Amino acid sequence: MLTCMLLLSVGKPLKSLPDLLREYNLPPGLFPRNITCYEFDETKAKLIVYLPSVCEISFNDSSVIRYATRVKAILVRGKLTVIEGMKTKVLVWVKVTSVAVEGFKSDKVWFTAGVKKSRPKIAYDVPQTAIRVEEF
Repeated sequence: MLTCMLLLSVGKPLKSLPDLLREYNLPPGLFPRNITCYEFDETKAKLIVYLPSVCEISFNDSSVIRYATRVKAILVRGKLTVIEGMKTKVLVWVKVTSVAVEGFKSDKVWFTAGVKKSRPKIAYDVPQTAIRVEEF
């Protein structure tokens, strides 16, 4: 069984991943509900999310995101960049390199996976349970 620590500044309460994403102006449902744990080094803005298996979610906007067992990214206000371990289906599976919300009141999430494409932010408002798949 994997154990990991939540690396946050001293004195700050530990929070759920959806709460952390909300704090950084990203949709709380960007990652599956069934993550194992996550690590966040606030000083380096480095986020690592651990999942029990390779999995995917079909969102209500018809988009599909596939996750490796470990997703690494840089988390800054309104953006996840330098993403490793996340793909989306665009005819074929394409590596997602960044996810961004342009403003606090924006109703769009911009995924960069070869090309930059907007998707409705509301589709990612609630963490969902991912289904297990065979390969990333």
